[in-house]
Amino acid sequence: MKLLVTGGAGFIGTNFIRYWLREYSEDILINLDLLTYAGNLSNLTDVVVAYPKRYSFIQGDILDSCLVSQLLSRHKPDVIVNFAAESHNSRAIFNPRQFFETNVMGTQVLLDAIRDKETPRFHHISTCEVYGELSLDSTDSFSEASPYKPQTPYNASKAAADHLVNSYFHSFGVPITISNCSNNYGPYQHLEKLIPLFTTNAILDKPLTLYKSSHNRREWLHVNDHCRAIAAVIHNGQVGETYNIGSGVEKSIEEISDHILDILDKPQTLKTYVPDRPGHDSRYLLNSDKIQRELGWKPTVSFEQGMIETVQWYIDHQDWWKTIQENFEDQIIEEDKWETVSHKKG
Repeated sequence: MKLLVTGGAGFIGTNFIRYWLREYSEDILINLDLLTYAGNLSNLTDVVVAYPKRYSFIQGDILDSCLVSQLLSRHKPDVIVNFAAESHNSRAIFNPRQFFETNVMGTQVLLDAIRDKETPRFHHISTCEVYGELSLDSTDSFSEASPYKPQTPYNASKAAADHLVNSYFHSFGVPITISNCSNNYGPYQHLEKLIPLFTTNAILDKPLTLYKSSHNRREWLHVNDHCRAIAAVIHNGQVGETYNIGSGVEKSIEEISDHILDILDKPQTLKTYVPDRPGHDSRYLLNSDKIQRELGWKPTVSFEQGMIETVQWYIDHQDWWKTIQENFEDQIIEEDKWETVSHKKG
């Protein structure tokens, strides 16, 4: 099998490429990534050495229709796995247009090319956030039949992309599947995300800045379990179907920070509190019964063990994250200035 992976130099894409090459020894992967701030080729340096005949990289934009069409004609992939997306809620508040261009129009470019070249399969990676939020005291969870109620520009861009993917299946017969996953964690995750940010700050004895709504909860899934679920959908999923991928493990921002501080044996005094960002959803929880029942997938990495291994990875790979830390901090300062102004206006 030959796979074209878009956004494969990002966090989940990197782990997926590593997983697939390791588990499926005959398959070939082509990685198409624009290498924005969140894409990092150093994530895959050892992969290039280990799999020189089975892995290749192409720098490019999924919005480039000519490039995408040429790649499909040249490589004739059996499956396209679309990880390419802008994915940070705060950045979406700061620059919504970029999110809709990449997440919606970029997805349409891929779908049009697939339709033209008759690519056998398109798997689209989405998020639990398209369903909106649950109240903290709710006993509900989101199923694949739950209505879409996105509340931030990022969520809305992913929801729009999901609708677009489904429309190409129903209107044109494009062979698609969609997976909506809960919050992922694990190695190679960019420092803009909660767990690597808090982990690296704690390692350096820097403050852990929690939003005031620190008891808002998320469902946490180890990235390796996510990769296994995607493989299950690609191999056995029903064309035209959507599958939720979650662990059932909910933790608040407060609990995450405490867990990291305990693993690193750091003091609680490192925690500090800042105003909530706009559109800070209270809670997400997915019902993953469908993928477990129909495809036999279930999570295997416990949260406790996964967190220990993840924190240890950041301890062992300080050269990796320190090379991106300075630029990241400069970007956050600019966004925080904007968010402070937006709160004052509100």
